[in-house]
Amino acid sequence: MLTAIIAYLALTVGIGAWSSRLVKNSGDFVLAGRSLPLFLSASALFATWFGSETIFGASSVYLEEGLIGVIEDPFGGALCLILFGMFYLRPMYKMEVLTIGDVFKKLFGNRIEFFASVFMIPAYFGYVAAQLVALSLVLGAVSDITLLQGILISAGIVVFYTFLGGMWAISITDFIQTTMIVIGLLWVATMIANEAGGVMEILNQAPENSFQFFPEGNFNSWMNYLGAWIILGLGSIPSQDIYQRVMSAKSQKVAVQSTYLAGIFYLSFGLLPLFIALGAQVLYPELSLENNQMLLPRMILAHGGLPVQIVFFGALISAIMSTTSSGLLAPAAIISENIIRPYFGKKLKDSHFLWILRFNVVFVALVATLMASLESNIYDLVAGASILMLVSLFVPLTAGLYWKKASSMGALMSMVFGMICYLAVLNFETEIEAHLYGLGASIIFMVIGSYNFPDRQKHTHGIP
Repeated sequence: MLTAIIAYLALTVGIGAWSSRLVKNSGDFVLAGRSLPLFLSASALFATWFGSETIFGASSVYLEEGLIGVIEDPFGGALCLILFGMFYLRPMYKMEVLTIGDVFKKLFGNRIEFFASVFMIPAYFGYVAAQLVALSLVLGAVSDITLLQGILISAGIVVFYTFLGGMWAISITDFIQTTMIVIGLLWVATMIANEAGGVMEILNQAPENSFQFFPEGNFNSWMNYLGAWIILGLGSIPSQDIYQRVMSAKSQKVAVQSTYLAGIFYLSFGLLPLFIALGAQVLYPELSLENNQMLLPRMILAHGGLPVQIVFFGALISAIMSTTSSGLLAPAAIISENIIRPYFGKKLKDSHFLWILRFNVVFVALVATLMASLESNIYDLVAGASILMLVSLFVPLTAGLYWKKASSMGALMSMVFGMICYLAVLNFETEIEAHLYGLGASIIFMVIGSYNFPDRQKHTHGIP
């Protein structure tokens, strides 16, 4: 099996090397030249988050808390894709800019472009770190390498093909990896159902409250339930990884169709790891581990034949690598386009800018590798990344697109005070989650700032 995994990794690296021939300029590297057909665009969007959190993190939380514990992902992730296609894609696609930082520049000017970029970049370090931990866990399950060794190997592989091919490498490998994910999860789910005597046998033996979808009737429970929906559902809307995948589509129509298809597939296949984990717990209770994140790979190694092991671990590696590569490219694009490029102005040649993009891919990987070696809880790493964008960037982006009175000072106050409120509330034990306070503060200060400090110069707004 290890030989098969090595061969698969070599194939991925080879695709990255080949796709570098398609990269002629920075637009090709970040947005694949805005030329992706529907099948590549949809598979790239589907693979956006279908990585460590969905397969390892969500299945682990589901076993402990039931369905209500995984509202954030996959339900929130699917919600984000649908909402992005319905309300955000069209006005941003027409702007024809490289990054979502450029969108903030169009809406509010250079100062907000800078601050939005600064607020956005740190969120990706934890996000990529989570994927590196997951890849290391997979490699460690089939070999004798340590967690740190696995993290370093994983980072090296993903950096290599992302460095060479950028969004082209990500899109092509995403299509292959999405195919592997679908085949692998369906195969394992079928195997589990057959061994148990049917799907209903597993469902009937599920622990109490495994399928509770709504909270208890008190106000705080409903607020936290809403809060779980919006961590990914709203928090990932102002993110570069979603933006770059959507804007790589060859037309606005293809981009919209891709978000809807990806959202439907994401929810459908996002439920499969939960079913597999439940089946594993019912069939093999002796496999219950202190770290439930490793339940699925341990089950496959103990009870799956070699073909199932190859397909399952191939699907795992595929899912995580696609998420990692996009997570590397997104902050690298923001740092290069919205932090570094403004200091050079028009003097910077595109060929030089392309190398700045590539070197920033390496920089992001180095920081994420350091974080991965310090924190190994996948679900917490990913949730923290989306919350930072929810409390600082979601409100300014939405207001800039849909509210004509939205001003640059309102956007700045919304970002700063939303983040400050969230970080302050984290220091207290509250019955309502801290990010809801942060989001509320972000909305309030957006309104206060825009009414008290209106823009003298009108910027572009998404909706006329």
